Amino acid sequence: MIYILETEISNQKSVIVSIQTIFGIGKKQALLICKNLGFSANLTVSDLSTDQITQLVLFIDNSDLIITSELKKIRTLLLKELVEIKSYRGLRKIKGLPIRGQRTHTNAKTSKKYRKF
Repeated sequence: MIYILETEISNQKSVIVSIQTIFGIGKKQALLICKNLGFSANLTVSDLSTDQITQLVLFIDNSDLIITSELKKIRTLLLKELVEIKSYRGLRKIKGLPIRGQRTHTNAKTSKKYRKF
């Protein structure tokens, strides 16, 4: 197991799939990162040398991506702002109800049960 940017990455998976486990990097970003670094699509993490791993970490750090704890912090601040201005989404979040217009008459039992704020 390798730790990259506070995330544990599996050795058996390909580099593209394992990079996606980092919070904030999706499939498209992972493909772009591997293409820019010259990694093939079927290259596994265990096949990477230490130089390639450091090159990967430096590329992700130097890119203007918002990832891991920064992204989580921004998301919570945006949610707190919605609650402060008492928007519809913020009030639904406080009550623990579905935010995006889902039905609550027969569904949303888990959303009603668990408060996520």
